[in-house]
Amino acid sequence: MHPPAPRPCDSCPYRRDVPSGIWAREEYDKLRRFDAPTAEQPSRLFQCHQADADSATRRICAGWAGCHGDRLLGLRVALIEGRIDEATFAAAAGYESPVALFGSGSEAADHGQADIGWPGGEAGRLIGKITRTRSDLRTAPLPEGRPEQEKPT
Repeated sequence: MHPPAPRPCDSCPYRRDVPSGIWAREEYDKLRRFDAPTAEQPSRLFQCHQADADSATRRICAGWAGCHGDRLLGLRVALIEGRIDEATFAAAAGYESPVALFGSGSEAADHGQADIGWPGGEAGRLIGKITRTRSDLRTAPLPEGRPEQEKPT
């Protein structure tokens, strides 16, 4: 696993400027678990969504590292188990994002799930980009349009 990219990718769920609704609900739910005290967090690394899970180019999610930093149990376990080296650990633990990130996994998940049923045009463009890049994802067709909003009576 490689260190985080210099900046979080354009579809990173931790970025404040990424549209809502790009990822599946369960992907956003994963973000909340890393807000727990270190000892209660998942012990795995959070990989950038831009590469297949088993890709030789996979890397630690820059948004994940930037949001949670050195409090991540997954980083510590990966270093102890030899899944990352000391340089990758240091790069992830000390990562500072050049773009604005949400302050917690829960904030990022709330934003991401807000429009999950009806992602907008920019979200659709990013979903298309991801599905062309990743061969290991299953996707459902995007809805054609928003349902009629109720008019005040």
